[in-house]
Amino acid sequence: MRIEVSENPDDGDYAALFAALDAFNDEASGLPEPLGKLALLIRGDAGRPEGGLWAVSYYGWMFIQLLYLPAPLRRGGLGSRLLRQAEDVARTRSCHGVWLDTFSFQARPFYERHGYTVFGRIDDYPPGGSRFFLAKRLDGGGTLAEKAAK
Repeated sequence: MRIEVSENPDDGDYAALFAALDAFNDEASGLPEPLGKLALLIRGDAGRPEGGLWAVSYYGWMFIQLLYLPAPLRRGGLGSRLLRQAEDVARTRSCHGVWLDTFSFQARPFYERHGYTVFGRIDDYPPGGSRFFLAKRLDGGGTLAEKAAK
C-alpha cells in the first residue's frame, strides 16, 4: 500500500471512494436507500441553465447543494418558489427535513425568512466571512434549536 498525491484527481477515483463510503454508511445506519437527486432548472432562451436548485435526498433528509439565480431574476419570488418546490418534493420522499449551507455574503437571511435555522458555523471561511449550515424540519417536529433544548 502507498499514498499517492494528486492535485488533478480522476473523477472515477472519487466515484470509487464515494461508492465504498456510501455502502459502509448504508450498512452502518441500517437505512440503505438510493440517493434521490433533484434539479429545478431555470432555462434561458438558448436552453442553457441560467439558474435553479440542485439537491439530493437520503437518510430522510434533503440536502440543497446549490441554489443560484442571476441578479436579474432575484427578488421576484422565483427563489422562494424553487425552495418551496424542493420542500414539496422532500415531503413526497418522506424526508423529515431539508438542510443546506451558505456563506455570509450569500443568502442566509433569505433562508431564515423561509424557516431555516442555523445549526453550525465556520468562522473565517472564507477569510473575513463565515459559512453557515441551516436546516428546516418538515415533519412538525419543531426547529433544531427547540429539539436541542429538550
